[in-house]
Amino acid sequence: MPISRLNPASALSQVDKIERQLEEFFRNENFEPGDAIPKEMDLAEAMGVSRTAIREAISRFRMLGIIESRKNRGMIITRPDFLLNMHRVMDPKLLDGETMKEIFEMRLVIEMGIGDLLFLRKTEESLLKLEEIVLNEEKTNNRIDRLKYDVEFHSMLYKISGNKTILRFQKMLLPIFDYVDSGLSSRQRNMKKAGSISHRDLLDELRTGSPEGFRTKMHTHLLYYLQKI
Repeated sequence: MPISRLNPASALSQVDKIERQLEEFFRNENFEPGDAIPKEMDLAEAMGVSRTAIREAISRFRMLGIIESRKNRGMIITRPDFLLNMHRVMDPKLLDGETMKEIFEMRLVIEMGIGDLLFLRKTEESLLKLEEIVLNEEKTNNRIDRLKYDVEFHSMLYKISGNKTILRFQKMLLPIFDYVDSGLSSRQRNMKKAGSISHRDLLDELRTGSPEGFRTKMHTHLLYYLQKI
């Protein structure tokens, strides 16, 4: 694999440029997960920089999960976990109101759009599990229990979709949802209960309705929270 195609970096301090050049090199040479990359010494020589600069640039790829070290193989390209770094900062204490609003907008888009997958992949067994969750929710007046069943209901929707990535994403966002829910007053919760679409409504639509109807009802179901952020 000819590393001579790498262009020399202009200065040791410009690690950003080294990182971009390495990205282009990996892309142009069609590196795939499992492929070993050249040694730090060879990369440094090809780019005309020190191993320290190369090591710093490589460390950025390690943090992103793009490169890792393997015994007897050196450094290899890996399949990055693109949700990992997002998970580390998904803390309401670290996020401002505008960011949390945008996160809720993302949830709104995902859960409205998930309807098509639900109607393709729903089974009688999965609908019965949703029914059980809804019944438990309808029987309790305890706020903590209701929040638990709310999480279970939406988590079950993600499971039915069969998409593991959005299921992980939903789990990552739970601290945000908990934070927003805990900030609602009793009056606001009563208003929400009286004026919005319930889990029962969503389940009924999933049973006998259409993806279009589900999208509309999910939009109403989540919009109240979005407006309260």
